[in-house]
Parts: sequence; structure tokens; C-alpha cells
Amino acid sequence: MAEATANVERPGRLKEFWFYFRENRGAVFGLWVFLAFLFVAIFAPLIVPHDPSAQFRDHLLQPPAWQEGGDWSFVLGTDALGRDLLSRLLMGARYSFFVGIVVVVVAATGGITVGLLAGFAPKWLDSIIMRIMDVILAFPSLLLALVLVAILGPSLLNAMIAIAIVLQPHYVRLTRASVMSERNKDYVTSARVAGAGRWRMMFITVLPNCLAPIIVQAALSFSTAILDAAALGFLGMGAQPPTPEWGTMLAEAREFILRAWWVVTFPGLAILVTVLAINLMGDGLRDALDPKLKRS
Repeated sequence: MAEATANVERPGRLKEFWFYFRENRGAVFGLWVFLAFLFVAIFAPLIVPHDPSAQFRDHLLQPPAWQEGGDWSFVLGTDALGRDLLSRLLMGARYSFFVGIVVVVVAATGGITVGLLAGFAPKWLDSIIMRIMDVILAFPSLLLALVLVAILGPSLLNAMIAIAIVLQPHYVRLTRASVMSERNKDYVTSARVAGAGRWRMMFITVLPNCLAPIIVQAALSFSTAILDAAALGFLGMGAQPPTPEWGTMLAEAREFILRAWWVVTFPGLAILVTVLAINLMGDGLRDALDPKLKRS
């Protein structure tokens, strides 16, 4: 009987979520761009017109196809080594999506666990945990990520670890705040009286009711991870050449900005559009999941 009730309620909840989400046109646009980004990330090896690392020595700094001197074999032109810019941008989407997924999973898993512990811990332990988080948040995020990558060594993997550590305090504070507002409610008291253990209370009883703001934070962290990874790549501390990562592509193209605008413009636009779309989608998720923002 309970299963039948759940099956009846689920479509209603999804329909309600979509109703509020689609009211934000920017969020719908962001969702479509994100889905296109996801498609490109998954199928990039199949849709790239050329090998991203292949060097066409007869086409160094080839302008886009629609410009004078352009070649339709290289729609967006080539870089200083004769590599097809479109192929590198499409393959770069895969790296950016991989960075976003890994960073969000690592940061959210660690942050949610620590936040739950802080919310249910004795006051002295809660204070210690939160002061540590405050210390981490006191540093500029990119500067702290740079320090961590400098310690670990420049690479895409170490950049992802550093960004995940930097983003983790946001999940800790958000989860703890949600737990503090939930743990004194009647359903939690009933579970405690029924004999539920501490771990069951944390992960089964309370956590599902704290997920709405965490989902919104995850969407925003996804875009932050892409932006920070590109920044670290631009500074030479993230993905290393010849990896077709957008920030690394910008770093390689700096000296050609005045005579080959396309090698800088297109990677920058890819970062801009992707981050903007995910942020817009995050705003829509917030509007749809936060009951305080829903219009009656």
C-alpha cells in the first residue's frame, strides 16, 4: 500500500518541480546548454573533426573558415601549432565535465559527512569543526587552491583535489545549518523515541530533508569547479600541455592575442557560456526546491 502511495505521489512532485523550474526562462536555457555540454562531453571522441593533438604544419594560426584566408576544414581556425581549435574545444568539454563531476562528488561527500557530524556532535566538537572551516574560508579560494597545487605538484588530478578541498567548507556549513533546523522537529523526536541510532538518525532520517539546498550548492559548485580548473590551467598549475583543457588553451594562446583573436576568444567563450548556463540552472533549482521562493 505504501509503495502504491509513493508511486502516485512521485509524478506529482516531479510535475510541481518542473512547473516552478520552467517559470525561470534563464534556468531552462541553462538546462538546455548544460545538456548540450553533457552530450559533447560524452561523445566528444566521436564528433571531433580532427585529432585534438594533431599538428597541421601548413595551417599555423589559420583564421576561422568565414574569414579571409580561412579553410572550412578548420571551422574555428587553428592554434600556433596548427591544431584544430574546434576539436580541442569539443574535447576540452570532456575534461571540464570530468573536473566538475569529480570535484562536486568529493567535496559534497566529505562536506555532507562532516556537516552531519557537526550538527549532531557535542558543542565542543562542533565548535572545533566549524572553526577549522572558518580558517579555510578565510583564505581566498583560488589562492588556497594554488598553494595546495604547489604542494602537491601541477597536474589536473591535483588541481581537482585542491578545488574539492577549497569547496568542502561550503557543504559543511550548509549541511550543519540544515541539520540544526531539522533535528528538533517532531519527526526527528519520534525517530529518537522509537530507538533509532545516531547513524540512522543522521543519514536516513535527517539527511533526506536537507538535500534541497545541497543540490543547489552542488550545481553552483559544478560551475565554480570548471572556472577554478580553468584558472589553475591558465596559471600553469592545472592540466598540462598538450591536454586540450580550456584554461590551458588560453594560457598557450596569450602571446597571440593581438594577431590571432580566435585562439583566445573561443576558449574564453566556452568557459563563459558553460559557467553562465550552469549558474542559471542553479538559480532555477533554487527557485523550484526552496518552498520559501515558491509563489502561491
